[in-house]
Amino acid sequence: MAGEVSGRRTRPARTGRMARVRRWWGRALGSEGHERSTVLLIAKGTLAATIAWVISYHLLHAQSPAFAPFSAVLIMQVTVYQSLLQSSRYVGAVVAGVAVQAALGFLVGPDVPAFALVALVALTIGRWPALGSQGSQVATAAFFAFSTYVSATSTLDKVTQLGQIILLVLIGCGIGVLVNVTVLPPLRYRSAEHGIRTLAHALCDLVSDIYPALRERGLDEERTGRWRARAEQTGELVTQARTGLRMARESLHYNPRRLFRRGRAHTYFEGYAAVLEALERTLRQVAALTRSLDKWSADEDRYRYGAFLASYADFLESLSHITRVFADLDEDRLGDQTSQLHQLADEAQNYRRRLAEQAERDDLPLTDPGRPYGVLVIEAARLMEEFQYTCDVLQHHVER
Repeated sequence: MAGEVSGRRTRPARTGRMARVRRWWGRALGSEGHERSTVLLIAKGTLAATIAWVISYHLLHAQSPAFAPFSAVLIMQVTVYQSLLQSSRYVGAVVAGVAVQAALGFLVGPDVPAFALVALVALTIGRWPALGSQGSQVATAAFFAFSTYVSATSTLDKVTQLGQIILLVLIGCGIGVLVNVTVLPPLRYRSAEHGIRTLAHALCDLVSDIYPALRERGLDEERTGRWRARAEQTGELVTQARTGLRMARESLHYNPRRLFRRGRAHTYFEGYAAVLEALERTLRQVAALTRSLDKWSADEDRYRYGAFLASYADFLESLSHITRVFADLDEDRLGDQTSQLHQLADEAQNYRRRLAEQAERDDLPLTDPGRPYGVLVIEAARLMEEFQYTCDVLQHHVER
């Protein structure tokens, strides 16, 4: 591709609309990710809706055939597990809505007070937690059922039409689940890796910005304030990572593709969860470090802290090497990567010890609570503990 040399971009990407569209489709066709998942979900939804329409309109000659394709698309979720879960809730909601209309319609009649009563009962049932996000479908089904009820000319026709609504919903849900299971069912075990990589990238970028500034003694208030703000804004990344791990686990439930991936790294999900928690604690510790740096006072020039900052920079640089490995976490190379992580962790431990020794040689006021030196030494020790624990957790689960 123009502008790239051996996978490395040499020129900025074009910003035109057509160029963005081509890149989007290139990502969709070239690798797994959000773009490909979007294309597959649209294609499978189209297929399921078309099949449901053919059955409901051309074969059953239903009076409200749109219920079937609507149901098929509605329960087309990103994982097979979610499709099954949501379809069961959706069917339950529709049955409840139709039942409410059937009971009240025959007892009260098709007048406005009857509709108000149907709405009241249906909306109340829709609040039932067991129905989850499908709770609103109780009222929707009840309203459609009421419309069908008042347009029917005989009691038999009313019963037939109400029963047909439930039948069409069952057909649509069944087709939607069947298509999702048989046509490239989504397997998201890589989402667990992706969440860890995202956190590690954020951590690596932040640490890599800090240690060069320490070497140059560039601890101005604006810069340290930005570090602190960035460290405190990682909560959303943690939430996304947890969502990715949950989706990775869910994608294996009832998924036939898992049978072809025995022995693969989805067995490491427990390890990924532990690594994610460890990285979350590490990010909090880095946030504490940035707060300490942000409190650095301007009168520290009377202390000989240049060598101390240089040692701290060496220590943080060694930690950035660890974060780069986590940012490139790959299930196919976990064995080699864990060995590399432990080697890098040993090097970081050495730099942490040199940092403490440097602080003592420079006779810095480590016990003075009004000075940052003692706190920074403690933060370094805690940060090293978290990194070491993260490496140990991953190795433990890989060796099981």
